[in-house]
Amino acid sequence: MSTRVFAARLAGTAVFDPIGDQVGRVRDVVVLLRPQGPPRALGLVVEVPGRRRVFLPLSRVTSIDTGQVISTGLVNMRRFEQRPAETLAIGELLDRPVQLADGSGSATVVDVAIEQQRNRDWVVTKLFLRRSEHSRTSLMRRRGDTLLVDISEVRGLAASASQGADLLLASYEDLKPADLADVMHDLTATRRLEVAAALGNERLADVLEELPEDDQVAILSALELGRAADVLDAMQPDDAADLLGELTLEQATELLELMEPEEARDVRRLLAYEDNTAGGLMTTEPVILGPETTIATALAHVRRQDLTPALASLVFVARPPLETPTGRFLGGVHIQRLLREAPHDPIGGILDTELEGLRPEAPLSQVARELATYNLLALPVVDENRRLLGAISIDDVLDHLLPEDWREDDQEMSGNLPERTEADHG
Repeated sequence: MSTRVFAARLAGTAVFDPIGDQVGRVRDVVVLLRPQGPPRALGLVVEVPGRRRVFLPLSRVTSIDTGQVISTGLVNMRRFEQRPAETLAIGELLDRPVQLADGSGSATVVDVAIEQQRNRDWVVTKLFLRRSEHSRTSLMRRRGDTLLVDISEVRGLAASASQGADLLLASYEDLKPADLADVMHDLTATRRLEVAAALGNERLADVLEELPEDDQVAILSALELGRAADVLDAMQPDDAADLLGELTLEQATELLELMEPEEARDVRRLLAYEDNTAGGLMTTEPVILGPETTIATALAHVRRQDLTPALASLVFVARPPLETPTGRFLGGVHIQRLLREAPHDPIGGILDTELEGLRPEAPLSQVARELATYNLLALPVVDENRRLLGAISIDDVLDHLLPEDWREDDQEMSGNLPERTEADHG
């Protein structure tokens, strides 16, 4: 077993059981900051299939080598819940400011090293630091220098001072928005806001769409108003409308005034509909093209990275204008049909004209029945003049059909509590 392991480098490492089957991947290291002595490492936060995060005690880890962690025995599948005395090495210690004990100034934590002792306990022994800009300097010690120091050579590691989130985000930069949302949901409220503040507008918008409503409201309310409006601009109109609907009327009105006029117009239209209706569920930005558009061009449109797979499954065809509300809705073209036909042919010749649109007041139950009856991933929403108002995708329907706390793990599926007794904190 390696004598020294760095937490940030461990992130993403595969975890295997004794027979060689992969259990999941390491996402963090749980440590206990103690008043006396070095912090103790209690275990690993492991992400298992289904994006569930579970606790793996280090006492059950038999080997940590490059690219793999080997565990012994069964992994408890109860969702990891951080206890008040615990700290996440990656989620909370990276970027934390500390003072150097020799009086040479301050630094920030870049990485945390844990080592196994003779009694088989794991403790934090070293910190990899970067000197702060205001540190005292000399010819040999320049600002921005990195250094590896013993844990006893720093002060203030246990302080709860606010810290940046750049290194945490670097550790999770390859995560999909839904996965990063899970990481943020597991952080403390303060740390969650710090991470949100460090994300770019587009990335934060994607993550907000995947967070529970309470987290969405807390993050948006904590942002400076101008930035909150920019993030709403970057969100899908239906998700932005859902989020604004959770705010007070005064907050929502103020943010709508600060949003881009075109984006605000779409959101206002959606806010006018009841939540569990076709109008309240739809997005105003599906792929809408004219009948003369070639199949090759249509395929290029459904390749857009910002489209969900459900919305990419169907091209909606209408007369100009092609912005919602459009001219007369003519029908749709399914992606499988686009792939079977000649690229230069117009999509108007392969329309599914039997694709009936729903009225915006149609209830959620009717929307679900239509999707299930015709095996569709998306449906058009039209007005009384058959103008296309938007489209409903199956993922939006599922969001409303599932329980409000569906993003939380089902406790009945979680098994027993992780094996962290009082002795773990001794």
